Amino acid sequence: MMTTAEILKRVRRIEIKTRGLSNHIFAGEYHSAFKGRGMSFSEVREYAPGDDVKAIDWNVTARFSHPFIKVFEEERELTVMLLVDVSSSSLFGTQQRLKRDLITEISAVISFSASTNNDKVGVIFFSDKVEKFIPPKKGRSHILRIIRELIALEPSQNSKGTNVNAALEYLTNALKKRTITFVLSDFVSEPYDAALQLAARRHDIVGIQTYDRHDQELPAAGLIQVKDAETGEMRWLDTDDKQVRYQYGAAFEEQKKYCQTSFRKSGASLVRVRTDEDYVKVLQGFFKGR
Repeated sequence: MMTTAEILKRVRRIEIKTRGLSNHIFAGEYHSAFKGRGMSFSEVREYAPGDDVKAIDWNVTARFSHPFIKVFEEERELTVMLLVDVSSSSLFGTQQRLKRDLITEISAVISFSASTNNDKVGVIFFSDKVEKFIPPKKGRSHILRIIRELIALEPSQNSKGTNVNAALEYLTNALKKRTITFVLSDFVSEPYDAALQLAARRHDIVGIQTYDRHDQELPAAGLIQVKDAETGEMRWLDTDDKQVRYQYGAAFEEQKKYCQTSFRKSGASLVRVRTDEDYVKVLQGFFKGR
């Protein structure tokens, strides 16, 4: 457990790094990727050559016997929701950082980018259940509160595993207005495809899957005792056994395939970031590709 002074010091360090990134790198990409995706009806006007025929209002057109189109305007304010995995598996990392550290920095960058665009930001923290809900608000003090929780919040003592399904169901029930929702997790979870499809009908969902090199491949290190971070189960593994390493890698690939398939079928976006990767380049590439 960190002391209050240690938490505040780390909050300040993350603020300096991620606010700079959001101001100088991501603000433009964020605006281009998401501003204008939320459109509200403004009025109808007569059709003019060159207008998109998909925007024709057929009811008004039939009433006046010549074409009219619907005019939409960009919603000036968006709501950004972060669904943040704080389960024990996020505390794994063998390279530059833990998955939890990566999630914290990416969440902070997104939060400051949204704040720069005058958008509200809220968070749902989850493990095998929803641990905490911070309603969407604006302002620097609110963003700093989010960062403090990202650093300090721990799952309940009786939590077992990760349940993405629970977080998505909570989102669907709690937020009726459309949001831009980032789900930050390793997605090592019970099935969640049905809840994801339901949430994606109302919200613009972006999954950010974090993983470590040794989630993907087991190093040959002889006979070792390992502990499942989420269930507490202990077991011995002969990591020199090629079949053991193959099964370990195959389980990772199966989980990866399920995640990719679930997001594709729901129409949601998915980004994958490894703990030793430059997440700045990954996020920039994603934002530019939206």
